Amino acid sequence: RFRSSKCVMAEAPKVPKTPAEKDTAQRLIVVLERACLETVKAGKSYELLNCDDHAHILKKHKRDPGECRPDITHQMLLTLLDSPLNKSGKLQVYIHTEDNILIEVSPHIRIPRTYKRFAGLMVQLLHKLKIRAVTGPETLLKVVKNPVTQYLPTGARRIGTSKTGTLCKINEWVTTLPEGKPVVFVLGALAHGKAEVDYVEEYISVSEFPLSGSVAAGKVCCAFEGLWGIC
Repeated sequence: RFRSSKCVMAEAPKVPKTPAEKDTAQRLIVVLERACLETVKAGKSYELLNCDDHAHILKKHKRDPGECRPDITHQMLLTLLDSPLNKSGKLQVYIHTEDNILIEVSPHIRIPRTYKRFAGLMVQLLHKLKIRAVTGPETLLKVVKNPVTQYLPTGARRIGTSKTGTLCKINEWVTTLPEGKPVVFVLGALAHGKAEVDYVEEYISVSEFPLSGSVAAGKVCCAFEGLWGIC
């Protein structure tokens, strides 16, 4: 278990539990695609592979350092899970890694603030397949079976974000969605390129400028908070 009292929020949001509630509840499901979460042996221990600490390993295996950016996933999780949308119980996050590992993230978790502690948590998760709360029986992070589509609400719109997608003002665009229904957003957790997946129905661009994954995630959350009256 990850021994830290800072892993769980002080006030846990109420979230849908039954299949019927998950299919009909007003909420946003975010899938972070192409996340770089990979462990590497460093001496006698394992570490989370990244371009800063393991440049020699990447060079040896002729891998692009830009593809090894787990800090992007860390930043995006902080933005998503700290949002009023999540604290109101209207957000569910999944992480799909480049190695085809699917992770379900509990809305109740409080992600470590520092990258070093986050990296340690991810190494533990990838080796033990789940992280439980210290103060109770709840599982805060767990590796689940692919594909992610089996966990998505039936009939929900599935939207991807990309610089090459249809440019829109997202605060206005969300008002065109079916009222009171769950929505799926796919965000790329990578430095460059498009997180293209076959289960997305359409791609939109939320800015005329290139945005970091964290900023894009923040814009999406803010749009749905405004739509659903969450302050």
